[in-house]
Amino acid sequence: MERPAWAPRSIDISVPSVSRMYDYYLGGSHNFEVDREAARSAMEFIPGLPKIMQANRAFLRRAVRFATDQGVTQFLDIGSGIPTYGNVHEIAQSAVPGARVVYVDHDPVAVAHSEAVLAGNPDAEVVAADLRKPQEILASSQVERLLDLERPVALLLVAVLHFVEDSDDPHTALAELHAALAPGSLLILTHAAYEGIPVDAERAEGAVDVYKDIRSPLIMRSRDEIARFFEGYDMVEPGLVPMPEWRPESAPEDEDAYAFSGFAGVGRKR
Repeated sequence: MERPAWAPRSIDISVPSVSRMYDYYLGGSHNFEVDREAARSAMEFIPGLPKIMQANRAFLRRAVRFATDQGVTQFLDIGSGIPTYGNVHEIAQSAVPGARVVYVDHDPVAVAHSEAVLAGNPDAEVVAADLRKPQEILASSQVERLLDLERPVALLLVAVLHFVEDSDDPHTALAELHAALAPGSLLILTHAAYEGIPVDAERAEGAVDVYKDIRSPLIMRSRDEIARFFEGYDMVEPGLVPMPEWRPESAPEDEDAYAFSGFAGVGRKR
């Protein structure tokens, strides 16, 4: 397989990547055939995966605009993925010039492309780090330079927690991040779930198995399990709901049925 010029030499391009599969679902071009094959395999079981990802991005845009409307102008986006249209810094800085954004991802392709996109932007940077090691994120030079943790920050965990297994103790990671944030900070979160997917659970399990086979297990948690991630936060109306139902800009009933797969919510630190 020929290595594209944009692919860092350090990555194994024969192994599918979750972030590059996500890029493929959204119609991006920074993915390899191995990623496309894995994504198409998952779509055999859940054909509407691209619609789910589009709903996820639409929620992110609305949530970032909500944050800026609330006066929050600092963003920490963990599991940010490969840059695509409507990135957090584009949305936030168009609303509030000078809004500051730190992206975090452990995929070298996502980090490399973020660095390229952010070149020349003094108010946005990327950190190569992992949600499971929050202290490395918080101690990074990028966070120290751009974010004032004495003021409210919007913490984005969009489509990332469902790739963190219970054995990796995501609640401890979130507790450490929560402790570092000032009161009034926001937690912006989406998470996959069997609830809402317009195929039966047995068929959806086939897509879950695809992710398991590529060594990136997809953890489908219940609504109650997802709600636990908001401990220490007061839920913003309308609460933890399917993505199209969170402060919609158009009639939710007009959305594709797959867009209602999983849950989205925003919480405010007490």
